[in-house]
Amino acid sequence: MMKRKISTFLLILSVVMIYSCEQKVNNKKVTIAYVNWAEGVAMTKLSQALLEKEGYTVELKNADVAPVFAAVAGGDADIFMDTWMPITHKEYMDKYGENLEVLGTNFQNARIGFVVPEYVNVNSIDELNANTALFKGKIVGIDAGAGIMSKAEMAIKDYDLKLELQSASEAAMLAVLKKSVDAKEPIIITGWSPHYIFSTYKLKFLNDPKAVFGSVETIQTIANKTFAASNPEVKAFFSNFQLNDVELGSLMAALENNDDEAEAVGNWMTTHNDFVVKMTTFLKTAE
Repeated sequence: MMKRKISTFLLILSVVMIYSCEQKVNNKKVTIAYVNWAEGVAMTKLSQALLEKEGYTVELKNADVAPVFAAVAGGDADIFMDTWMPITHKEYMDKYGENLEVLGTNFQNARIGFVVPEYVNVNSIDELNANTALFKGKIVGIDAGAGIMSKAEMAIKDYDLKLELQSASEAAMLAVLKKSVDAKEPIIITGWSPHYIFSTYKLKFLNDPKAVFGSVETIQTIANKTFAASNPEVKAFFSNFQLNDVELGSLMAALENNDDEAEAVGNWMTTHNDFVVKMTTFLKTAE
């Protein structure tokens, strides 16, 4: 009778241990949503490499910014690393914030606005109407749902600009920028910093006397609230993930100049080992 009780106890204990192990393995999965913006792609790819190094399974989901916020708030994705506050993405945080948790600031001194090459003799948004023909009556933008596009539309209204805002993908906008700069032709784009274009070309933000685009912003990492509460190590990792101008600039440049993203990120990690060591201390090595 005693042997039967011991056997039953051991059987139950084994089932509990197996279930616990399965739960632990399942918790080593992270889904990161991202938009095709250079800084967000760079930070997402780096986070993926760091997490996978410690045994995590990382799934990436790419979409426009509105579906990304909806996905993280709804639990279809866990993390988004490209939330610009307090201006650019305020609308989305107001809408979905109840189900989101801000884990931390991953980049300081971010900025958005109208950007032109330095060789263009225009320095302020309020000078644009006098130079409409110079820019062929258009501003080259990115995807229509982006926060910077909403601010650009607001700037056109507030400054009563006689320019048309054209929406396109970031890749398309960058292609037009390159073509224009190579030909030394005037162009105005919806631009933001950090971005590798500022190290590739000589560009400048137009002054914004009415402060439509705001001043300096921060880029924040947000998470689904339920996921953050259930995954303290991953939460600690993303809460402490922060890059400075030089680090993020070099990471974006590495990805831009290498078609093999994994190799580019791996090379960056090799030359920034202190950052790698610091970040992996927040994660438990998979067993």
